[in-house]
Amino acid sequence: MLRYFLQCGLAACLALPGFGAAAQDYPSRPIRVVVPFTPGTGMDIIARTVGPKLAERLGQPVVIDNRPGASGNLGAELVAKAAPDGHTVMVSGNPLITSPHLYRNVPFKPLSDFAPISLAGWGTMMLVAHPGTKINSVADLVAQAKANPGKISYGSPGIGTPHHMSMELFRDLTGTNLLHVPYKGTAGAVTDTLGGQINMMFMPIHVAMPFVKAGRLKALAVGSAKRHPNAPDLPTLQEVGVKGADVDVWYGFLAPQGTPARVVDKLDRELTAILALPDVKASFSAQGIDAASSRPAEFAALMRREDARWAGIIKKNNITAE
Repeated sequence: MLRYFLQCGLAACLALPGFGAAAQDYPSRPIRVVVPFTPGTGMDIIARTVGPKLAERLGQPVVIDNRPGASGNLGAELVAKAAPDGHTVMVSGNPLITSPHLYRNVPFKPLSDFAPISLAGWGTMMLVAHPGTKINSVADLVAQAKANPGKISYGSPGIGTPHHMSMELFRDLTGTNLLHVPYKGTAGAVTDTLGGQINMMFMPIHVAMPFVKAGRLKALAVGSAKRHPNAPDLPTLQEVGVKGADVDVWYGFLAPQGTPARVVDKLDRELTAILALPDVKASFSAQGIDAASSRPAEFAALMRREDARWAGIIKKNNITAE
């Protein structure tokens, strides 16, 4: 009789979602890494750099699946609804957190529909101005903005992008009124900032540095917690008095919620080892990304902090992307 109940109990456990995946050797088939943006973006670079090494370590092919659309919402929805067995994961970033606060009817909840695995890297944002503006420092910018409210313009690749949200946080912390000019993509915003049609913007440091070195843009500060090795003489926003202006872009790996802890931990261990490799760090650095990793709980805590911060900024400034 005891054997009968044990057998029934085991059968019931195996029928539970995810139990079989945790009990079997993982992975048992190819792993799909969904990138919710186009090829060439930071998330795509991370996926394509890490993918082959993850395949070697796990003994299964890793397939990169770009699913752009709706500011990353299409790809994120796909992953949120995927089987929680570790064979579908996603590389995402800040937009995952801000989208539900910017768009109506977003079909997923970032904090409850995904299982954070590990951070993958950070992208540093640099605040730059066109030399013709005579803005040579953050203090100059704040002074001119307060003297001419709504007159100093800044560009972004679109409403809700990290470039835009970084400036919204800057405006909030400095009490300035700046004119936002959203573009449909990075190229237009950068081109018009270089041409002087737009006064300033936040740019990824690897995009901005060549123009700064050529004298076509003036670097004012970096939006990270500490100075960047590619611009060691440039202060952070915090150093020049804009406290709380840490606007680095984060990237990380996530799985569908309900993915067994054993599988998440295994992926975290493998990703941590890969992200520490010198060639991976060098590859990331060439694209303006600083490799990083974290435990799942640490990544989840970061996402909660980011959600609270950006939700407040978006609500306070009545920002919508529709």
